[in-house]
Amino acid sequence: MTTRHERIGALWTAALSPGAWVIALLAIGSGIAVLAMPVRDEPGLEVWIFAFEHGQMYEPVADEWTAETGTEVNVRVFGIPALARRVMGGFFSGIETADLIECERQMVGPMFAGPVESVGFTDLTERIEAEGLMGRINAPSFTPWMSRGRVFGLPHDVHPVLLGYRSDIVEAAGIDMSEIETWDDFQRVLRPLMADTDGDGRPDRYLLSFWENHLENLEVLLLQGGGSMFDMDGVCTLGSERNAEILAEVLSWCMGDDRFCTEINEWSNAGHMQTIEGYAIGYLMPDWMCGIWMRQMPQLEGTVKLMPLPAFEPGGRRTSVRGGSMMGIPKTTDQPDVAWELIRELYLSRDVARELYESNGIISPVTELWDDPMYDEPSAFFSGQAVGRAYIGEAPNVPPRPASPYYRSAQLRLQDAAVITGERARAAGMSTPEEILPLAREALADAQASIERQMARNVFIGEDE
Repeated sequence: MTTRHERIGALWTAALSPGAWVIALLAIGSGIAVLAMPVRDEPGLEVWIFAFEHGQMYEPVADEWTAETGTEVNVRVFGIPALARRVMGGFFSGIETADLIECERQMVGPMFAGPVESVGFTDLTERIEAEGLMGRINAPSFTPWMSRGRVFGLPHDVHPVLLGYRSDIVEAAGIDMSEIETWDDFQRVLRPLMADTDGDGRPDRYLLSFWENHLENLEVLLLQGGGSMFDMDGVCTLGSERNAEILAEVLSWCMGDDRFCTEINEWSNAGHMQTIEGYAIGYLMPDWMCGIWMRQMPQLEGTVKLMPLPAFEPGGRRTSVRGGSMMGIPKTTDQPDVAWELIRELYLSRDVARELYESNGIISPVTELWDDPMYDEPSAFFSGQAVGRAYIGEAPNVPPRPASPYYRSAQLRLQDAAVITGERARAAGMSTPEEILPLAREALADAQASIERQMARNVFIGEDE
């Protein structure tokens, strides 16, 4: 137990540190930036979002809501970096921002820093519980928007991850994908597709598009296997034994002469050409990636199918999650009740859910909307499968992602640990999970220590102990 004088001394020590001065200067700069923002001169509700497509979906609902209530809705679209700067500047300075703000997952971590009562978003927990929304919205989808047991935003999506695979290549080889339950089955059943038929000494294709430096897919597999970066109390878990086991397993897929993974850039033209040419069979596919594939690689229509992810062990989880966004109410609004009504109109709307799925392939987190027939419509691109129903089938099983101000830092340290472990394993000629495991433990322990040092510099931690 520390004394009051010791706490004051610790606060002054932190305040005099270089890091504290950097934070202070950033806060001052953010305040100046906010002061430079144009003054709101339009009546009604101000809504800030980061995706132009979302604005297009919200416009008809907002117009109808305005006609019914008489309250205008002004939607402004910003790029994610610009929106993050404006929101954080407003939160630091206490200057009015918007009445509603839609945030992408990578933005919200810093917004949960400090005491829970200092979070810039309104605590929505009581409203959500009073209206029974915890039972109406997919439960795991709340976790990225929660801090210390309180909910600060409504989830916009679920983003389950399935395995997309080249069904034309698989079926031409007479392979039955129903035989695959685990990742061990995956590489065993599909291994014949890696034959070197052109005699160049390399496989004609690989089985999975994955590499250790792909941060998002690394997290997808970690979460699927039961790993985590924080627990629900905000304690860092990067160095857990389960994380080490999963990291050693997935890195073994990329090692040695028997590796079955390859690196395909999912955002480049070169990567698209490799995908079209069948350089890899399988892909980790969140629902939003389906829309991107249909728009950017129409040549693949009728050659792709979806299935649940292979599990890490029999009976294990067969999905994961990637990405996400939410909408919250800043504390500075003078219309919190009206803002709440608009969130409900936008996020619980069947019309918005239909537009979200039809334009981007994204399923709604509102479970009562999952009976919509659109989710059962066959997709020509995905070889006649009912894509929406496939994702809804795994939506309740997506893993939780406890929020933390340090989540992004933990993601980057996880990526560092994977790259370091991979380099050391290759240098030592290691390729099995058993060989790689000690290296993974060491790298993740260092990663955890790095995050814990960063967390220890937060003078608010332990304040109430």
